[in-house]
Order: sequence, then C-alpha cells, then structure tokens
Amino acid sequence: MTEPHTSDHVELRSGTYADSVTLLQVSRQVQQLPGVESAQVAMATPLNVEVLERMGFAVPGDVTVNHLVVAIRLDDSAELEAVRAEVDRALAESRRQVGGPAEEAPPRTTSTGLRREPGSLVLVSVPGASAAVEAMDALEAGSDVMVFSDNVPLDQEVALKRYAASRDLLVMGPDCGTAIVHGLGLGFANVVSPGPVGIVAASGTGCQQVLALLEHAGVGVTTAYGVGGRDLSAEVGGLATRTALARLDRDPSVELAVLISKPPADDVARDLTTYTGSLATPVRLALLGAGRPDLTAATEDLLRTLGRDVPVWPVVGETRPATGTRLHGLFVGGTMKQEAEVIVTAAGVDPGQFELVDLGEDEYTTGRAHPMIDPTLRLERLAQVAADDATGVILMDVVLGHGAEEDPAASLAPAIHGVRPSVVVTVVGTAHDPQGLDRQVAALAGAGAEVHLSNAGATRRALEILGARP
Repeated sequence: MTEPHTSDHVELRSGTYADSVTLLQVSRQVQQLPGVESAQVAMATPLNVEVLERMGFAVPGDVTVNHLVVAIRLDDSAELEAVRAEVDRALAESRRQVGGPAEEAPPRTTSTGLRREPGSLVLVSVPGASAAVEAMDALEAGSDVMVFSDNVPLDQEVALKRYAASRDLLVMGPDCGTAIVHGLGLGFANVVSPGPVGIVAASGTGCQQVLALLEHAGVGVTTAYGVGGRDLSAEVGGLATRTALARLDRDPSVELAVLISKPPADDVARDLTTYTGSLATPVRLALLGAGRPDLTAATEDLLRTLGRDVPVWPVVGETRPATGTRLHGLFVGGTMKQEAEVIVTAAGVDPGQFELVDLGEDEYTTGRAHPMIDPTLRLERLAQVAADDATGVILMDVVLGHGAEEDPAASLAPAIHGVRPSVVVTVVGTAHDPQGLDRQVAALAGAGAEVHLSNAGATRRALEILGARP
C-alpha cells in the first residue's frame, strides 16, 4: 500500500494577534480536518519558531515576534485552500466570541470598568509587560487584584504589593495560577468541598496538591489565596502573604490556616514564622526546602491537628522495571518539580543522574499556552527522553481542575504506552474535577504508568525503581 505524500505550508501574517489559548483552540480545530497531519497557528515567538523548526517546518527568515505564523502539514488528499479557509473562519469566530454581543459598550480601561463595579476583585490576564498598569488601576480604585499574567518584572511586583499593603488590599500574583475566593475557583482551580481550612500559597500547583490531598481525606477549603511564587523571596518579603494571612485570621469560618511556598528566603521564612505566631488562628507551615516536610507530610500534620485520620494515599497501576539509570522529570507544575528536586537531592542522587524540568517556566510559556493547557512541548520532550537508552524512569505530573486541559490523558496515555523506561505519574486532582479523576488515572495506568495522588510519594517511588534510597 502506497503511503500518502505530505506537503508543508507555512505563511506569516502581519497585523494579526490572538492570545495563546485562543490560538491553541484554533490549531486543534484545524488539526481535526481530513488530510491534515499537523497544524500550528501561533504567534512567532522564538520558542514557537523553535518548536515549528523541530517539527520540520521551514519558517521564513524574515519572521518577527509580531507575526502570526500558520504552519500546516497536509497529505495528498487535502485541499490547501479549504484548510486555509478554516483557519480564517476559526480565527474570526474566536474574535466574535471575545467581543460578543452587548447592549452596553465594554469598558476600554480597567478604571472605567471599576467605576461600574466598584469593589470588585479584578483578574488581570494580559502580557506581562502591561500587567502592572492594569493592576495599579484596580488598586487605585480600591479593588483586590489577581494577576494571572507571568513575565511581570520583579520591581513592578514589589511596587504593586507595597501600594496594596498601604491600603489593606491584596495582590494575588503575578503568575498566580490558583485561587479560591468565597468558594469560587479562579485560574487553575480544583473543585473542592467547603471546609475549615484556609490556605495562603506562594505556589499554584503546591496549593492544588494540598487541596487534592485534603479533599481525598474529607476535609474542605473555602478560601485559598494565591500570592505568586516570588512573594516569599527576599525582594518581595512576603508582603501579600501577610495581608492574606490577616484576612484568614479575621474569617470566623477558618479554623486552621496553612502557608504553602516553594523554598522561601530564610529571613522571610523566619519573619513569617514569628508573624503567624501572633495570629489568633493557628497556622501550619508547608514551606519546601532541605530539612523541611514535603507537602504530603505537611498535609498529614494538618489532618492530625484537626483530629482527622490520615488516609493511605492511593496508588494505581504498576510500571515496568527500570533498565536505564537516569531519572527524567517532565513537570507542568513548578512546585511539583521543586518538591521532587528536594527529595531527590536529599536522597544523595548524583546530579548527573537526574534532570527535572518545569515546562511552566517563563522561558517556555512566553507567547504560548501553559503546558497545563497545551501538551505539545511535554509530548515532544517525552519522546526524546524515552528514546534515550540511559533513561530509567520518567516522572511526570498531570494537573486537573478548571482551566486545565480538558482531557490530558487522551494525548499522554498513547505517548506513554509502549515506551521502554518506567513511568511514574502524579495526578493532582479531585473526584469533582471536570476531567474526571478516576477516568484520568485509569487511562494512564492502562497505558503502563504507575499513578499516585501524592507527588512526594511518586518521587520516592521513582527513586526506589532506580535503586536509590529515598
């Protein structure tokens, strides 16, 4: 049987911009057309151009970041003009959905909108270079702000948070991926029951890990303030963390609070430990770092403090034995990666024997959707490390919840199936998440992965498979 021939079409469009999530959706629609082998519609950032070139597309040399690039690979049954027409239609439809019909013209600035809705919580999700201006507009209007944008300069974050602290306002972020306010999930938020625990988190996926573990143990959360991963750095000094903890302290529904963070600056951690001791509401610390408890251990301590039983954290499936000696971690959650790094380093594993990558870092997300939404980069990296004979174990996380990829196992399970290395996966999610926790776990385990709810447990299991002592 003769294999169909393929042909590539690459075009650059000037004067056209759409956000990365919209372009991901357009790409997926085009990929579903008959005869389309692959399609990428994206802004021509250096990272996106590099991805296209690795896929074998010839990107014109005069490309700039202001171009929209349309790259399509067709077999000989497809008609190029019909596919290009679908790209145009999908882009036009996305613009109509963003604009939408309205009897009243939408506000042109943040401050104009806040005059209509004073006291609102403002969600800022614009390119990082523009985020501080919008956030300051909101603060000056007397509103709290959640800055979902990443790539915001550090000095601008400090300025925003100092101003907010002077007015008893809260800046969540920048790069605040997860929050729950009055029971409403924002960003990448898991669906959890209301309950007596309040969370302040300088870590999006760290917050989600604790939410998932608490939900499995039957303990709910009504409020989780995300303050951005840099808040406990020496430069920011925990400005938003203090405001958020003070709010939980004033909330009579919060019986116990927990502060979650990636490895903090030592001085900031000491100051916040003293500060939490001055509050009426007890606060437990879940600060990652050498010699400190991991997030699962911190959650277990939280449960004991509440007088609840600590469950056995579920593990589903059994992976194949390791034949190589290297550990590769391909993470979409920065805190999941950092927690794994602390555990692996503490186990004394030679640095040359492992590589842990956070694909949600700014260098990977500029101009493209976060890997919790777009799996392209991780699938590509997975194929590379799986083909390396030195790879013994591949460690990954799958993060569920609103805002995340609607069915991550649909693409990840086929990529895992049949690979030679052992695969250990943490699924961070709850039974009520839209992706279906049980369905995701079953698909990944069916493909040959060993699936954990605890990232710390998954990391220790990966080390055990390699023969290292956790």
